[in-house]
Order: sequence, then C-alpha cells, then structure tokens
Amino acid sequence: MMDLALSKAQTQIAAAQKGVPAIKAFFDAVTFTISYVVHDLETRRAAIIDSVLDYDPASGRTATDTADAIAAYVEAQQLGVDWLLETHAHADHLSAAPLLQERFGGKIAIGAHIATVQQTFGALFNAGLDFRRDGSDFNRLFMDGDQFAIGGLAATVLHVPGHTPACVAYVIGDAVFVGDTLFMPDYGSARCDFPGGSARTLYRSVRRLLALPPSTRLFMCHDYLPEGRDDYAWETTVEAERQGNIHLHDGVSEDDFVAMREARDKTLAMPALILPSVQVNMRAGRLPPPESNGVAYLKIPVNAV
Repeated sequence: MMDLALSKAQTQIAAAQKGVPAIKAFFDAVTFTISYVVHDLETRRAAIIDSVLDYDPASGRTATDTADAIAAYVEAQQLGVDWLLETHAHADHLSAAPLLQERFGGKIAIGAHIATVQQTFGALFNAGLDFRRDGSDFNRLFMDGDQFAIGGLAATVLHVPGHTPACVAYVIGDAVFVGDTLFMPDYGSARCDFPGGSARTLYRSVRRLLALPPSTRLFMCHDYLPEGRDDYAWETTVEAERQGNIHLHDGVSEDDFVAMREARDKTLAMPALILPSVQVNMRAGRLPPPESNGVAYLKIPVNAV
C-alpha cells in the first residue's frame, strides 16, 4: 500500500530549495535538549520547536533563561511566530510554549495521538475531571500527512510513534525535526519503555524517515555527547543515518533492533524530570490549576511508576 504521507514529504523535499528554511538551534545543557527557531527568509514568519522552560526540582521553581534566549533571537530577527510545535509530550523537560505564545502569539501544536498520552498520564496523576483528555489544551492537533505553512514554507507532518504513541516529525522545506525518534548516528535511538512505547513500532517509524531523500537534513531534539566525541551535535542527514547509525543503519533487522532496544531499556533509569515534565506537557506546557491558596502543585505518585 502506498504511504501517502511519506509521498507528500518526499515531494516537498524534492521541490524545496536546498538549505531552506533558516534554522537557529538553542542547546539547553541541563536537559541536553535542542530547541529550534525555523523561519522563512522571505516572509520572516517562524515556528518555534520543542522549547524549554527551566525547572529546578529541588526548589520547585521555574525560570525563563532558555526561553528568553529564544525570544531575544525572534525579536532581533524581527520574526513573526505562527507556530509553537511540539514533537511529543517530553519526559525530560518542561515546555515553554505557553510563555512564548503569550509573548509572540502563534498556535501550540502537537500530534493528535497526544490524547492517548493524556488518558494514560491523566489517570496516573489522578488529574480529575477538569483535565481534558481529548487534546483540546492544544490549538492544533496534527494527523499523519497533514500539511501546513510557515510563511511561504511548506511543512508536512509524519506520525512516527515508538518512543511515545504521539511522536511526530515535522518536515519543513528540506529539513526534518525528528524529536526523540532518532539520535545522532553515534548515539543511536530513543528508549521505548514509556507507556505506549514500542521498539518494533520505533524501528518502522525510523525506516520510514530514512526513506526520505538521502541529502535530507535531520535535526535532533537531544544529544548526550557519546564517548569519543568532544562536541555536542544535532544535525545530520538521512544518508549519514542509514550508513552509520549504531542501532539502525541499513542491514539491521527489525527483530535484532527490538532485542537490542528492549534489553538496553531495562538498564535505564527514569529521566530525572519525567514526573513534573509530563504533568505539564500533557497540558500543552501549562502548570496544573492553582489550588485554593493560589499555588499550583505538581504531584509525585508514590510506588506507581
């Protein structure tokens, strides 16, 4: 059966001018997250992808240094923000999308399968009836193959589950923002042991991404500086991943990948910020509603994860 969404992305990339869109990366050394501002050079319309709100778990305090750096760039470049894009409900950092939306406008968007994540974690955190589990906290829910625009730039959404059920990749011009679906070739692949994750599904999602044209630029959401490399990196190509990804290069079978990934995941500790992050990110980056004393609280479920 023809993959219509992938065909849309392939056609878009083939038609795109090489090196377009303009991309500025912002690396958060605390969470090893890379956020991006992507803009159209002609119209100066922009999207912000996977923004970070600083959070100190010891004090429970938030800060905006990382988001402020993004905001300063947007203002210096005189960009108009149309989209605040999330590749998934992150488990390692809090999103700054509402903060940036308040400052610049734009729509907060994520894959439509976020509703599955909201059902799972809404129950875990006993979020109550006021927490909607239909994705309506977000301004736009994308389905596989949906297309949208950033000024004059064409963009296509690919649903790439496996790390989580809701993961999407954004194909913008000739560039793909892959979220946690894939890492740099010398680091490999994302864990698949979160609720709704699947190593087998991730393998198929990655093979789908690697069916894009070989020169397609790929931009990672994280880099953890593997042994043997001195500098953080987050840009690669489809060809480089197919030739050199230590977990998923051409020739690795689905069964071999699943066996490796499931064994590896059993050795991994939970991310340090998973409990605060998911509570916030399942609400599109908003804190839970304040209680009667005016304070918002994040829950820590005991012996439940």
